[in-house]
Amino acid sequence: MAKIKAGIIGAGIGTYHIEGYQAHGDAEVVALCDLNEEVLAQTAEEYEIEKTFTDYTAMLELDLDCVSVCVPNKFHAPITIDCLKAGKNVLCEKPLARNAKEGQKMVDAAEKAGKTLMIQFNNRFRPEARMLKGHVDAGTFGDIYFARCGWIRRNGIPGWGGWFTNQEVAGGGPLIDLAVHMLDLTMWLMGNPEPEICMASTYSVFGPQMEGLGPWGTPDPDGTFDVEDMAVGMLKFADGQTILLEASWAARIKREWVYSTICGTEAGASLERVFAVDGVDDSAIDTLELYTQEQGEPVDRVVKVEPDPAMGRHTAVKHFVDCLIDGVEPISPGTDGLRIMKILDAMYKSAEQGKAIRIK
Repeated sequence: MAKIKAGIIGAGIGTYHIEGYQAHGDAEVVALCDLNEEVLAQTAEEYEIEKTFTDYTAMLELDLDCVSVCVPNKFHAPITIDCLKAGKNVLCEKPLARNAKEGQKMVDAAEKAGKTLMIQFNNRFRPEARMLKGHVDAGTFGDIYFARCGWIRRNGIPGWGGWFTNQEVAGGGPLIDLAVHMLDLTMWLMGNPEPEICMASTYSVFGPQMEGLGPWGTPDPDGTFDVEDMAVGMLKFADGQTILLEASWAARIKREWVYSTICGTEAGASLERVFAVDGVDDSAIDTLELYTQEQGEPVDRVVKVEPDPAMGRHTAVKHFVDCLIDGVEPISPGTDGLRIMKILDAMYKSAEQGKAIRIK
């Protein structure tokens, strides 16, 4: 069988995709595209990729089976749609797009082209998340009726004054950057219930102090910050389940914390990544705990899982390749990404209007 031929657009986080393809015995990366010629050359040399491009439309003329889209949010929709029209399957980094309107066009393009569109929700592929999902599917928790999830940072605004903090390019702040991960993971654990209504608030307290700064705090008169630096909200689903959600890039809290906690009629669980208190390094502790009741007494069980340094990113790429080979739908299709975008749109609208919003 011929190997799956992949192209990568974006040499930043795209390196995780390169490593994922190259680790798969039935796939190979044959082309890499990036606007930064220096980064392009360095990455291509490091990973021994022969063909390089600064224009992705030229790359699409190659005989490729799939393309990984690893670019800023603003470009997810146009590039993905071009790839699909060119007959390529697409693995797109999260979020699906800047908003649901763009996301719908991507999903429609995939359906029209008869190609696979998968979203890189890598947290679904973390070993501890897959273990927890196994317990959910086995009925360990009974009916899951409530969950709490979030990704909060004390001091972690990415790329000060760069595209992350630019509304036009990013589409939003930590809600679309961080919360999208944990909301998707938690909804997936709950069986992807149908969202009905939300109430949310966003705040921009510390970010505006960075006006006039560029990436990583360097002086730049064109540096902008016009997104939120914190968001909180509550989601209600059609069958009565509830999720409380929070996300921040900057807040006066003790430490960075990534978590998803679920409560079921039979048991509960918490999946956490707790970072070092000083925030100087990236050291973190991953834990998965199950909470149940035995003979009238509460019982906590720590589930031991071998951590994945790549946080599921390589495994997600492997899954994508396997789906292309087997001709099956991935577990994180574009339609799942669209559902999340509709929720995020409604949350931003709720924060703007100061009232509950129905999710359509």
